[in-house]
Amino acid sequence: MAKPVVVTIPHELGKAEARKRIEEGVGKLIHQFGEGVKLTRTWEGDRLSFAAKVVGQAVAGRLDVAEDAVRMEVDLPPFFAMIADKVKGRLKKEGQLMLEKK
Repeated sequence: MAKPVVVTIPHELGKAEARKRIEEGVGKLIHQFGEGVKLTRTWEGDRLSFAAKVVGQAVAGRLDVAEDAVRMEVDLPPFFAMIADKVKGRLKKEGQLMLEKK
């Protein structure tokens, strides 16, 4: 297993609002990908653990919500590890969009 991709996204929302936006954002992402992605997710306190099947590859990760930042850690299979930098950039961009101050 390759080293996990880690992304930290600062925010000014507070923990409760950040968590709410993440939950809504994950729901939208699932809808965008359609039935091609199978995702399971579980909240334990302020940690969201998730696992997905994407193009036949298993991806898992954790997302910790803090008062001023969200830290995401994603374990990529070797198939995706080759493009880890691109994945990291996309995760950061999508996370920032979810957590933008409105």
